[in-house]
Amino acid sequence: MNLLRDKLYRYDAARNARAAGIYPYFREIQSDQDTEVVINGKKVLMFGSNAYLGLTNHPKVKEASIEATKKYGTGMAGSRFLNGTLDIHVELEKKLAKFVGKEDTLVYSTGFNVNQGVVGCITGREDYILWDELDHASIIEGNRASLSTKLKFRHNDMESLEKQLQKCDADKVKLIVVDGVFSMEGDVINLPEVVRLSKKYNANIMIDEAHGLGVLGRNYSGKGVHDHFGLTDDMDLIMGTFSKSLASIGGFIAGDEAAIDYLRHNSRPYIFSASITPGATAAASTALDILMSEPERIKALWDITNYSLEGFRSLGCEIGHTATPIIPLFIRDNEKTFLITKTLFEEGVFVNPVVSPAVAPNDTLIRFSLMATHTKEQVDFALDKIEKIFKKMGVLSKQTV
Repeated sequence: MNLLRDKLYRYDAARNARAAGIYPYFREIQSDQDTEVVINGKKVLMFGSNAYLGLTNHPKVKEASIEATKKYGTGMAGSRFLNGTLDIHVELEKKLAKFVGKEDTLVYSTGFNVNQGVVGCITGREDYILWDELDHASIIEGNRASLSTKLKFRHNDMESLEKQLQKCDADKVKLIVVDGVFSMEGDVINLPEVVRLSKKYNANIMIDEAHGLGVLGRNYSGKGVHDHFGLTDDMDLIMGTFSKSLASIGGFIAGDEAAIDYLRHNSRPYIFSASITPGATAAASTALDILMSEPERIKALWDITNYSLEGFRSLGCEIGHTATPIIPLFIRDNEKTFLITKTLFEEGVFVNPVVSPAVAPNDTLIRFSLMATHTKEQVDFALDKIEKIFKKMGVLSKQTV
């Protein structure tokens, strides 16, 4: 008897969804990652991408990646710690530190590795990590790797956070780890209150700007939620990714020189992972240049976001507390969420389903996300299809006339 095989075979959710014809994952894209993509030879509108600034197809970004690959090769064949540090890695780190307003930065191979590697080692056995219950899975993995006491607080609930802070020893490190923009719900952390509580209880803050970078910031800066609220100096650590607005793969952590030097020599996912490829490094660096030089691109993202939010509200869709290009369309039923995703795809609209166990069964949703390059005509097409299908499925909170 093969006990492992028997145990794994008992997982049947994917098999059941395939059998029902509603399996929505691993759809093979046969074109570039743009507002319109080709899947199985069919053109569909892409409303499931994190490429908020629409830079994955930008000619300067692609050319930078090609030229870096020609010069340095396709990979590093080692970690940053040993043979895998290039001059362009260091240049990008300096550029990122200046951009987010911190002394130093460390670039990791993926954004997931950043949170896993920073949260997992920055505090000690006698310390505390306080985290929002809807923080990204990579933060949760970092929690699991840490020997510190972990205290979860209710989503964006500052009273709950304070109660957890009150449980901590006053003379121990207390690190509050939060998403800036929450990746499924699209709402923004109440950062001013997090800062107020951190000062009251002598705690530190790490903010995950994966979905805030290139989206939020004063005067369309794209620096993130910390800049949006003018609280950069109150952030001990700022995390970001390249796989969203920066049209590449990788991630970074920014902080003061002492914190970054500690992580450089202690963060295991950093030390023991091959370094980010030359092509990805150059692509992220060039995308950052475009982000900084073209604030109108971020303005276009917000124009299409506000247009879409108004459209969904007028339809009567339940969209929660989102105020960003991430728009959750709550379905609150696993099977309906799968079925609506499939039906929308057949009608030419690609969206992402979010179902249990990622969320509670009564919190399932469709994640509709926007890029600066989406047009109003494309959004109108999607709104029309969503209205018809949602009405048919009985999930609109009010019926439109």
